[in-house]
This record gives sequence, C-alpha cells and structure tokens, in this order.
Amino acid sequence: MTATFERGINSFKEVLDAPIASFFASCVHCGLCAESCLFYTETGDPQYTPIHKLEPLRRTWFQEYTLLGKLAKLAGLSKPVTDDELAAWEPLVYDSCTMCGRCSMVCPVGNDLTYMIRKMREGMAASGHAPEGLVTATTRAITSGSPAGVKWVTVQAQIRRMEKQFGFTVPVNQANVDYLVLMSSWEILNYPEYLGAVGRIFKQAGATWTLSETAYEATNSGIQIGASDLARELVARIVKAAEELKVKCVISPECGHAYTAIRWEGPNLMGRPFGFEVKHILEVIDELHGSGRIKLQGSIDKPLTYHDPCQISRRGGVYEQPRALLKELAPQFREMNDSGTMNWCCGGGGGVGANERAEPLRLVSFKRKKAQIEELGVDTLVTACANCRVIIEEALEHYHMDVEMLGLTELVADHLEESAS
Repeated sequence: MTATFERGINSFKEVLDAPIASFFASCVHCGLCAESCLFYTETGDPQYTPIHKLEPLRRTWFQEYTLLGKLAKLAGLSKPVTDDELAAWEPLVYDSCTMCGRCSMVCPVGNDLTYMIRKMREGMAASGHAPEGLVTATTRAITSGSPAGVKWVTVQAQIRRMEKQFGFTVPVNQANVDYLVLMSSWEILNYPEYLGAVGRIFKQAGATWTLSETAYEATNSGIQIGASDLARELVARIVKAAEELKVKCVISPECGHAYTAIRWEGPNLMGRPFGFEVKHILEVIDELHGSGRIKLQGSIDKPLTYHDPCQISRRGGVYEQPRALLKELAPQFREMNDSGTMNWCCGGGGGVGANERAEPLRLVSFKRKKAQIEELGVDTLVTACANCRVIIEEALEHYHMDVEMLGLTELVADHLEESAS
C-alpha cells in the first residue's frame, strides 16, 4: 500500500461524518438523481448517475462503520477499495460532476450529494488522484495568489485601463470603507469591464469601496480539488485583508464558485464567524437599487433570457435579485424552463471547466443548455458568473450558435441614469 493511497483511505474515513453516514444509510436507490444530472441525461451512460460516483466512499463507510459491512469484509464478500479503483474513479468524480447540487434537489430523502462529492474529493486529492490541471492551479494560487497566475501588476494594468475609460479612481487598500471588492481570474483577464461597472455603480450610489493588493482573487481552487488546508489558506487571505481594512462587507464577484467559497464555506474553514458581511455583487446592486441609491434608465428592446449559475441561485439563494433587475431593464425577458433553483448547469463548474481532459464530455453535456436556449428563440443570454460565461461562450462557438453573452453587472452599469452618474 503506497503512502498516498493510505492517506487517501484515511481521509475517506475521516470525512465519513454523521451526515454522510446517514445519507448512505437512507439512500433508497431510486435513481432520481440520474435524471437530474446533465452528464447522465445527455449521454444515457449509467456510470454518470450521481450516487454511483460515490461508490468507493460508500464502500468504505459500509466496511468500516456498519456491522454487516465489517462481516462482509472479513468473509471476503466485500472487497476493500484499491488504488487502481480510485484511479479509475477519478474521471467520474472530477470530470462528470460540477457539484451543481441539482441531484440534491430531487433526492426524496434529502441527501446532499454535493456535500458528499466534496468530501470524497478530499480523499481523492490526498491519495494523489486529482486532475493535474487542478493541482497546478491550486499550487499557483498558493504561490502567486491566483490559480491562473494573475499577479497584482496585472490587476494594476486593468485598473489603469478602467480609470482612463470611465474617469474614476479605483481605491486600493483603503480602510474603513463599505465594501472590499473581490474578482476572479476570469474577470481580471477576460472581463475587466466588470471592474469598470462596479466603479460606476458605486460612484452613483455614493458607496465607499476598495481593492486589496493582498486579497484580490476570489477563486478558491482548494475547494474544487478537495484540499481543505489549502482552501483555508486562500480564504484566510481574504479574511485577513477584510479585517485589517475594517470593511463592512466583502463582495463576491460574478463567480458562483467564489461565492460559495467565501460566503458558505469560508466560516467553516476558518472555524469562526466573520466580523463582516459577505454578499454577492447582485445582492448589493439589488439593495442599492431598491433603496434608490442607483437609478436605471432605458431598456433592451429584444428578447433575452437569464442563465442561473448553480452556486449563486440553487446553492446560494440569489435568484430573485437578477430577475428584479432584468424585468426592469428587459421588457422582453423570457424565463427558461427549469429556471431558478432548478436550472441546468452550464457544465463547467466545480473545476470541470479548468480540467482539459473533461472538455469533450463537457461539450456533450452542454446540449441540455443548448436546448433551453433554442426553445426560447432568443439570441441574447445574460448571466452573473464569469466562469459560466466563459464555458457557455466556448460551447456556443462549438455548436455555431449566434448568441450574445452579457454579464448582468455590466448591463446594469450601462443603464445607470446619466444625470445621477
């Protein structure tokens, strides 16, 4: 038995807490989770059934923590998990699960399969069975501050661009302000207009805000790979900056994974509550708009729809705010079937989009989202997650679909009332 494999099995044993034990014990093998997973629905392959992806973890629980399982193991009727088996299971755990949580929504006994996958990934990572791309990204995040290797000098370049374009100053390392603004690598590299939009919105609202040169990156690849110690280190950077600057609120950017990492997982990783609020940018914009601090004008005179990022809407509860904004901005807004908390994933969350090996399967799974878009007959799609935006744009190109992608924060900024801006 190799040292890494032994660490992985020990990690499996450690993560088998009371919730996971109860989930496995209560599973009725109904198969409803399969019909909720786009990797299964678009391939018809039973190996993509969500509960099946957890089989090595289930068998560890069965053999180690149930009387029947212990007897079966002693009698040779239940074989122990092997290193080769974990290697074979790696693509299922990392390539065909975005941890979107849709399967958890339909489970008749309330099992949280997303939580179980996340815990299983901890054992997979400890045993050395994690995709090389995610391992490299996590290493870069620890050493350089960003999984994409984005350094502060790159952020500074984007700051100068936005200041020149929109005529405002981006505050850096400012203490005692309302908001600490985070960005993901995608917003820094692909969508710098997000920073410009935030600046324009806060300027109209009269809100004080800042960036931190030590905590500008919101992405937490430690959570994606299943390395809690590294995830904790990445969260701690944000917490330290927020507390040192004495901000009132940390804003997660248009990134579903980042929102989950800092708002929901963050306090658990740190082992204590935060002394500041954490909100998604859409929550903040909706509050500023509702209180009259920002006012909108004009409208988009064409049909469009909204893609709900899983971690923001289903897992995070932010689904009413984008619709309130869109219904004011877009009179022809059309709702997708299976929208809101039951919307279908873009196919690239949970690290899948950063896993090159998973690309062919990801493009097949996108057929579910493709059907949703085509059913509505729209050529404009709005979302609030930079990762979803990248994944969807790539898939739209792959399928030769002439659909425009927009970020909701920039859309709001482009429709601010001019006299108040």
